[in-house]
Amino acid sequence: MKKGFPVELVYQVFTLLIAFILVHALYVTLIRPQANAFLAQEAVNMQVNPEYVQQRSFYVVIKDYEQESCFVLMLWAFAILGFKGKATLSQQKLLDQDLLRLPEDLPIGPEDTRDLASRLKSLPAYMQNYLLPRALITAIERFGATRNVQDVSTAARDICESEGERMESELSIIRYIAWAIPSVGFIGTVRGIGDALGQAHRAVEGDITGVTSSLGVAFNSTFIALVISIVLMFFIHQLQLMQERLVLDSERYIDHWFIRRLKS
Repeated sequence: MKKGFPVELVYQVFTLLIAFILVHALYVTLIRPQANAFLAQEAVNMQVNPEYVQQRSFYVVIKDYEQESCFVLMLWAFAILGFKGKATLSQQKLLDQDLLRLPEDLPIGPEDTRDLASRLKSLPAYMQNYLLPRALITAIERFGATRNVQDVSTAARDICESEGERMESELSIIRYIAWAIPSVGFIGTVRGIGDALGQAHRAVEGDITGVTSSLGVAFNSTFIALVISIVLMFFIHQLQLMQERLVLDSERYIDHWFIRRLKS
């Protein structure tokens, strides 16, 4: 297979840049101003009324840099998931088509392989790179060369298995992002606890505002990172399930429409 333009790599780079721009713009224009205004108002309320119970705001929970990084990574992962999910659905649609265009009860002999291969090679170039046409062409060419049904079945199964392994390996970037998000949250935890320990002397003097604020950073960053990670892992497993079904359905398609009709 010829190597073409690295569309997926360019897509991943651009979606990362777009995710960063969108999230950072949202933080600069909305989230951090709202969080600062809320904290300032809460400080005034506590000064006016010493018994005032401080409220919580979603803007304050997500205002720090670690949470911003987690949202950037989340959007990036969703963009990659969407790209791969769309490609998988496009391949899944081929399973509803009769690519060989032969009567269902007509047996296939070695003399038919050339015509069948030309029919598949007449598909658009992007479709020829899909799993089902590639596996069918391999099976057809193997049958034309060996006239052995067992060899054809083995060749088709090997193509499907190798494609399944390739899809599995290409999910590594998404799994890396799913691992990186909790790690970023733990970085916020370490930073918040470190800042809190640095202000311990003020807490001893009776001013615990700085310590509580830093501990808030620690807990909020971990909370947001873990929630995002849980949601992201659900969609990763859904994509993996779609890809596994594509491989199994392709094997079943080849067996039903081609292998069981072969006559050696």
